[in-house]
Amino acid sequence: MSTRDEKKMYTYQEWLTWDGTWELINGKAYNMSPAPTSLHQFIVGELHFALRTYLQNRDCYVFVAPFDVFFSESDQYIMPDHIVQPDLSVVCSKDQIVKNGCQGAPTLIVEVLSPSTALKDFNEKFNLYQKFGVQEYWIADPGNRTVHVYALQDGLYQVRELYTEQDTVKSILFKDFEISLSRLFSLQT
Repeated sequence: MSTRDEKKMYTYQEWLTWDGTWELINGKAYNMSPAPTSLHQFIVGELHFALRTYLQNRDCYVFVAPFDVFFSESDQYIMPDHIVQPDLSVVCSKDQIVKNGCQGAPTLIVEVLSPSTALKDFNEKFNLYQKFGVQEYWIADPGNRTVHVYALQDGLYQVRELYTEQDTVKSILFKDFEISLSRLFSLQT
């Protein structure tokens, strides 16, 4: 089944029975199809390559969707409350990595917007990642050719940077990690 009742609240147990790729945020089901565009995949690929290269001699791991990230209100992951599939997740605590994904907040999450996910990425996911302590959150916007970078300070995303196409995006946590936006958005489709 490709749709869920927008008014119904779902649980992790129900989520386990669904076919396809789904996210569960605050009890609400989000279908992760249709397939992303070639530009979306290009941006994810460029960021994955750059992050993977940068982190190769460090104790951090880069995962590409589909990769489940589980958040739990009670720190018990037997029945997580929220399941998301960020485009990229950087996990710097090997203890969080389990057979079927990551338990708890990755250090860095990157979402690449598509028209169908933009509101969710800027609202529900922004609030979820802030609440559960994702230290740095990037939102790459291919339509506007921008990248928003948020970093936690005192439990809130108070550090906010907006990079445009002529800029080089710089990580707040990983001080010497940067990538040119002209490279990210170089694919013309």
